[in-house]
Amino acid sequence: MSANYFRALQSVGIPKEVVGVGGCRKFSAGGGKARKGSKGGGAGDAPKESMLSKEVKSTTVVGATILKNGTDPKLLPDAEYPDWLSYLVDKRPVLSELRRKDIEILPCEDLKRFVKLDNRARIKENNSITAKN
Repeated sequence: MSANYFRALQSVGIPKEVVGVGGCRKFSAGGGKARKGSKGGGAGDAPKESMLSKEVKSTTVVGATILKNGTDPKLLPDAEYPDWLSYLVDKRPVLSELRRKDIEILPCEDLKRFVKLDNRARIKENNSITAKN
């Protein structure tokens, strides 16, 4: 079934590189013997160039579609997004920063975050201690 699926995608006009090889396993040309002192890596493991153009990357969110036959959503100007969305990107203090500060003068939001992160750290520590025994 997978071979028919890949042939159908290729017949629609999707390039072979994007579709990939359907179900065929490729082996290295080394004949099964590794070279002495070779641990892999090298030039063959370098990051591959993206097949998408820079224009497509800058105007769409590639891979963000949730529908099977859907298209990738387009990026909008910042003014068209709701205000609350910018708060999701804001950096919040980590536990080590909150521990260094005086708890009595922390704002309510940071105090709640401190309690949550501290409880999480204590639970992880207790779990690791019980797992060792």
